[in-house]
Amino acid sequence: MNVKHFFSNTFCLLALSVLTSLSFSACSSDDDSWDDSGSTVTLPDSRVYILNEGTMGSNNSNIEFYAPNGDADIISNFFYTQNSAKLGDTGQDMITYNNDIYVSVNGSNYINRLNAAGVEQARHLFNSDSDSDMTGGIRYLAAKGGYIYASLYGGVIAKINAKTLEVEDKLTGIGNNLEGITICNNNLYVANSYKIENGSYIYMTDVFVIDLNTFTLTDTLTVTQNPNKLITADNKVFLISWDYSAESYVLQMIDPSNNNVTRLGYATNMAAGDGIVYLIDSRTDYSNWPETSTINAFSSYNISTGEMNSSSYLQNIPSELSSTSISMIQVNPNNGDIYIGTTFYSNSNGNIYRFTKNGAFVEKFDCGGQTPTQAVFLN
Repeated sequence: MNVKHFFSNTFCLLALSVLTSLSFSACSSDDDSWDDSGSTVTLPDSRVYILNEGTMGSNNSNIEFYAPNGDADIISNFFYTQNSAKLGDTGQDMITYNNDIYVSVNGSNYINRLNAAGVEQARHLFNSDSDSDMTGGIRYLAAKGGYIYASLYGGVIAKINAKTLEVEDKLTGIGNNLEGITICNNNLYVANSYKIENGSYIYMTDVFVIDLNTFTLTDTLTVTQNPNKLITADNKVFLISWDYSAESYVLQMIDPSNNNVTRLGYATNMAAGDGIVYLIDSRTDYSNWPETSTINAFSSYNISTGEMNSSSYLQNIPSELSSTSISMIQVNPNNGDIYIGTTFYSNSNGNIYRFTKNGAFVEKFDCGGQTPTQAVFLN
């Protein structure tokens, strides 16, 4: 079994008030008003939206609404509630930018823009003649300067108008199957993951650096093979490579001042907040899954001191969280709360475990779908 396609999910976190240095991609707004037009429900001021990847080919990805202040009920199939339509096949990424929400759906191969209430405002489906080189499938998103930047399988980086969702520019022939994407210091960092030759997977060792002023490739960094997840925090770029051949799930840091790459340790999932990168190493033996157990370890990295802390940042951890496959960790930039998502894949819905910034357990709730992969926070 190829884990790449069995467990094709990643992370990316953005919020309305978070700065570039604390988020996956740049986020800014000149207008603090929200557009809730078209909403079928009344929503509170504080909102969390959780993207569930679903099962590939099953058209069952969805978005759940959660009220962190407890002033509204959870709505499990929120996208359908607001739009009377399914989200599609394999939800990949979700970010916020200028008070809107953007979702990439890999199997259905489109990006959409939702207002703050989750009502769809625009959609771009990559199936026209002009998009003939973008049929490999959209992956991850980042935003800055009025544009959404998207990585796609097939070696394409798209520059998309954030309002209209029209592709205004694109780089083609950039690597092979592109994964994680993040913005730091006006540069776009893009992971080049793998290619298939003669039926065999060949894992790449590239992270591409794109100058957003000129939208050109300016550097190619050598990293551990199969780079996948990228985030930006405190003017540093953090990367997880899924190195199946040897060490597996290698955590690295890129210093944008000189683009030096440093190995830090091991992690399968990461999220950042207040100068700390929260790490999870969730190792599951998929050769006999789900009969085999998962072993989870929780650690953290202090960006300013450069120190790795192997002690868990969580307290009063529910026992099942130590042995359940983890597919998501996100930090609410408004208060530092930590959200951890677990998955049972196609067997049943996953769960979200919420902790305070200090690691105290708050609550557990059903995520409303299969394999939670992303969360965004509005406050």
